[in-house]
Amino acid sequence: MNRIDPKLAATLRQPRDLIEAGLAPASALADLEKVAARYAVAVTPELAALIDVADPDDPIARQFVPSAEELVEQPGETADPIGDDAHSPVSGIVHRYPDRVLFKLVHVCAVYCRFCFRREMVGPGKATALSDDAYRAALDYIRKHQEIWEVILTGGDPLMLSPRRLSEIMADLAGIDHVKIIRIHTRVPIADPERINADMIAALRCDGATTWIAVHANHPRELTANARAACARLTGAGIPLVSQSVLLRGVNDDAATLTALMRAFVECRIKPYYLHHGDLAPGTAHLRTTIEAGQELMRALRGRVSGLCQPDYVLDIPGGHGKAPIGPTYLSQSASREREDSAERRYRIVDYCGDVHVYPPET
Repeated sequence: MNRIDPKLAATLRQPRDLIEAGLAPASALADLEKVAARYAVAVTPELAALIDVADPDDPIARQFVPSAEELVEQPGETADPIGDDAHSPVSGIVHRYPDRVLFKLVHVCAVYCRFCFRREMVGPGKATALSDDAYRAALDYIRKHQEIWEVILTGGDPLMLSPRRLSEIMADLAGIDHVKIIRIHTRVPIADPERINADMIAALRCDGATTWIAVHANHPRELTANARAACARLTGAGIPLVSQSVLLRGVNDDAATLTALMRAFVECRIKPYYLHHGDLAPGTAHLRTTIEAGQELMRALRGRVSGLCQPDYVLDIPGGHGKAPIGPTYLSQSASREREDSAERRYRIVDYCGDVHVYPPET
């Protein structure tokens, strides 16, 4: 595998940086500058070192190196594909489900994914963080709504905050009596694992609420020795981890890659949680699969891979209607039942080999 210098010191942020590093051809400069003018670009040294520059279809590059295909928008794509704005009562808060809210603290990331559903809202030139007034208003909203049991810190990436500031935020939230869970969505353990140090871990732990972290990775190569060590530091400190992944064409849309990814998560004490169908973000059609392809992949995992390795395949319904599980259906009502009462109903169940069974069994 031909990789760029693993000792690369700085995050690559400009098209010329990518070209000089061998991650894009010089002939692509004009198109890449058009993409970078609209969508943020950042590839950390940790991730850049994983890219095989000799492979034009490298799955790591496909996630992080911009492409002219991002300039092509398809019908139905929108700047707010999952409808955050429709459920934002105050700045920084999204209250879509009764018992939990998203708290969008920052709009910067260690690395910018080319498929990001918030790509119109993050990166240089955008508001980098909530103002002090907006932050206080968001906390007041959480305090007033006692049904909120869980606060999900997102953005951007919350772990881009300093440990000092993050510690203050965690204490503010844990001080609200009805908030019992603080969940943090992040790519930092993968993109910049050295950032998960003793100060950061101390900031993540707080009295009065339980911290959970959702780690985002999409390909098994992302779980490097450094990333695994960062995750081990978190779990070793008693912080439970779950995974988030996006199903991406040319990245993880085959059973072998998806199996390896989910097993890698479990090996790192990360419980597979969500496998997201790609959102209708502008310029991302080249990375989306079909739902049918995703369902076939979930069938391939079922029964052949440990139950610990099974994520929920979900679709965020456009317009702000929330997530729906869209995995394959194994159960259907049998047309042969003779009576309507539930005691006599029978169902057809398809096992992981594709064989059909009747339940309860016919006597």
